[in-house]
Amino acid sequence: MAGTRAMRIYVDADACPVKEEVVRVATRHAIPVVFVANSWMRLPESPLVERVVVSDGPDAADHWIAERVGAGDIVVTQDIPLASRTLSAGARALSPQGKAFTDANIGMSLAMRDLMKDLREAGVMDSRNPSFTRAGRSTFLQTLESIIQALKRGR
Repeated sequence: MAGTRAMRIYVDADACPVKEEVVRVATRHAIPVVFVANSWMRLPESPLVERVVVSDGPDAADHWIAERVGAGDIVVTQDIPLASRTLSAGARALSPQGKAFTDANIGMSLAMRDLMKDLREAGVMDSRNPSFTRAGRSTFLQTLESIIQALKRGR
């Protein structure tokens, strides 16, 4: 069909704990994966994997992804503003913990992000992220598979 392109998975890769899982699922479905980061990183070997190193500027990887993502693509990111931009482009977004961002929940996710930032700045909370768990990895795999299946079915 003219004007369509193959699905891609973009990964905001600097602090992503599920790189190998993304490649494993993408390989099963023959989906190209683009890892975008501020520095070179070791990645699983696959002809489907592309590595993009962007400048060290703030949010450079986010901007690179947001400029290229389109309908039918998937973005893996912990960055909620990037997830919002992804949804605006007609693509899907999910966190490495397996949370699917949707039009219905992105507003609340942005509000919570801002609230947590304010609480950290006020010294009410520390800035440590919870450790990544086996359950989180499993949830991520299930969510990514569900999103791919839905996109393949045209939903």
